[in-house]
Amino acid sequence: MSPARRRKMVDRGHPSLSLVRQCALLGVSRSSIYYRPQAASAEDLSLMGEIDRQYLDTPFYGSRRMKAWLERRGVRVSRKRVQRLMHAMGLRAIYRRPSTSRRSPQHPVYPYLLRNVRITRPNQTCPRVGGGVGCGHHLPAHGPRVPLPGGGDGLAQPVRAGLAAVQHPPIGVGGRLWKSASAPKRWRRL
Repeated sequence: MSPARRRKMVDRGHPSLSLVRQCALLGVSRSSIYYRPQAASAEDLSLMGEIDRQYLDTPFYGSRRMKAWLERRGVRVSRKRVQRLMHAMGLRAIYRRPSTSRRSPQHPVYPYLLRNVRITRPNQTCPRVGGGVGCGHHLPAHGPRVPLPGGGDGLAQPVRAGLAAVQHPPIGVGGRLWKSASAPKRWRRL
């Protein structure tokens, strides 16, 4: 049973059991029975408003950086107070936590299919080209490439920011006309 529920079970007007005895039987401290929560002060509310507005802009600020930001704005406040107010509002700095690379027990572990395979020829592990075992996906060393439409020949054009991919015809087709049409000054912007 939760402590809050046990506190609610205490009867202040019980005829035979005193508050001390009821608290002892329920395992509740007497101070929690007499405690009345206080409302937040106007100063805390204004400080919480500033922290909340800044948190929306910079959710990666923890209590230390938030304190420094408040002091730059001319508000003298301790880090512990900022911590308490951030905790009361449910704010927490967003950043990479430790041990995020640990495997979850629910996630399956897939076997490495190439462990006992001896690679003896080019493209042996690529299913489309060599009919092998592997996945066939890789990133080329010279940047991302896009396969050209209508070509099973493996030709690809580098994709650069702001430039459209251009398919080049086989050698000897188009001649001079193709060279003038494919000049860099005529490339379209995306």
